[in-house]
Amino acid sequence: MTTPTTPATATPAAPAGGSAHRLRNGELRAMVARVLADNAGTDLTPRTIAALLGGRSSGAVGNALTVLAGMGAARVVSAAPLMYRATATTATVAAATITPAPAAVGVPRSRRRTSPRGVPAPAAPAPGAAVASGPVTRPNGMTYHPRMLSGMPDVTALRRLRDAGVAALLYGPPGTGKTSVVEAAFGDLVTVQGDGDTTVADIVGEYTQTPDGKFVFVHGPLVRAMREGRTLFIDDATLIPPTVLAVVYPAMDGRRQILIKANGGEVIDAAPGFYVVAGHNPGVHGAVLSDALASRFSVQIQVSTDYDLAAQLKIDKRAVAVARNLSTRQASGEVRWAPQLRELLAFQKISDVLGVDAAAGNLIGTAPEEDRDIVATAVRTAFGKTVAPLALGARV
Repeated sequence: MTTPTTPATATPAAPAGGSAHRLRNGELRAMVARVLADNAGTDLTPRTIAALLGGRSSGAVGNALTVLAGMGAARVVSAAPLMYRATATTATVAAATITPAPAAVGVPRSRRRTSPRGVPAPAAPAPGAAVASGPVTRPNGMTYHPRMLSGMPDVTALRRLRDAGVAALLYGPPGTGKTSVVEAAFGDLVTVQGDGDTTVADIVGEYTQTPDGKFVFVHGPLVRAMREGRTLFIDDATLIPPTVLAVVYPAMDGRRQILIKANGGEVIDAAPGFYVVAGHNPGVHGAVLSDALASRFSVQIQVSTDYDLAAQLKIDKRAVAVARNLSTRQASGEVRWAPQLRELLAFQKISDVLGVDAAAGNLIGTAPEEDRDIVATAVRTAFGKTVAPLALGARV
């Protein structure tokens, strides 16, 4: 870790005896966020931040930090002394410049940070519980932007749950990013894609005939994850028949062991690090969250679309407005469907290739037939024109 650094975007300090301009409402808060963002990963006290801001009132800085923490743009990491750290969203509310320029602290960046009493700072957390201080790259190369969960980035929270052995179930509509956050949190995933046809063999393995005519038992994803101490992600777990999914339960409880009857009663013990996380889409036809399944997942986390992120990703603001409108109406029971982040990302890609009207028409056509009229009205209101569902026209 490093000592606090002065923001590179700072403007020249006010002359001695002079006075800086009066700050506008929220400006000090944005400046405080700038300092936190520029020192991501470092714990800072209000007094330290005040010094970096050229001698601002530590009381005013403390008030700003309290507001930022309430917004999820700062995290309290210590109560005595009171210390704060940047979160994944701090940079989004940070000022572009600092007025006046923060004073130089005169401490080399290479020096270890120490506590106020000179005691070396705690070592960084173990890799499994590493704090995600910014965007995380998923295995497919796409970037995941963490969201706040119980005062910390969701990626960090999931990693800590794994370290504690607390199984997590993520639930929400399709397309909200359940798979994305799991892939971002765990780089050692073994995935089971659940559906109504999933069998025990798909999970634990089965006999397969080799080219020379012999039969060998090929272990499935559950066994691989257990033996290698990896994370098993059961996607769409509630679509899997409960009698099939029950094969995972002995691996999740205190036994951490399964018996493979199909392979002569082979016993598989879970290695340290083995963890189970699952996804559930409520309302999807065939999805059943049984009591037995729910009881195995001590933590159940709702995942909804981050429409603010959609705006930050430069998705057409009119499409985001349609999604927000329909999401509100969905919550009140007026409509069953609302575009999620997946549909909004698709909207922008289609817009870039075929144009905005085509993308808006596809948004209507994607909606379930019973909701299509309401979606079309929302699109007309946001785009200021009537758009037809995307369809083939006259012959060229």
